[in-house]
Amino acid sequence: MGSPRVDGTEQPERDQPAVDQSALDQSALDQSDDAILAELRTVEDELESLRAQARALRSPIGGRDSGPMDLAENAAQLTLAEEQEALIEVLENRRDALVRKLEARR
Repeated sequence: MGSPRVDGTEQPERDQPAVDQSALDQSALDQSDDAILAELRTVEDELESLRAQARALRSPIGGRDSGPMDLAENAAQLTLAEEQEALIEVLENRRDALVRKLEARR
C-alpha cells in the first residue's frame, strides 16, 4: 500500500518495476481499436491526475503559507514530485505508442 499524498489520495509504492516498453507495444498489437481508445482515455486520465499531483507537490516549495519547510521536508517534496514526473514520462510514452497504433490502423 502506498503512502498518502499532499492532496489526500494514495500514491503508488516507490519501488515500482521498470516498464518494458516492447511488451507494452506488443500488447497494443493484440487490441481492438475500441480497447486501444479505452486504454488511451485511461492513460490520459492518469496523466491529468499525476500532473496535478506533481504541481501540488511543487507549489508549497518556496511559498508555503503554513510556515517554512525544513530542508528534509523540502527534499522529500522534491523527490516525490520528481517521481511523479518520471511516471508522467512513462505514461506519455505509452500514450504516444497507443496513438501511433491507432494511426497505423487507419
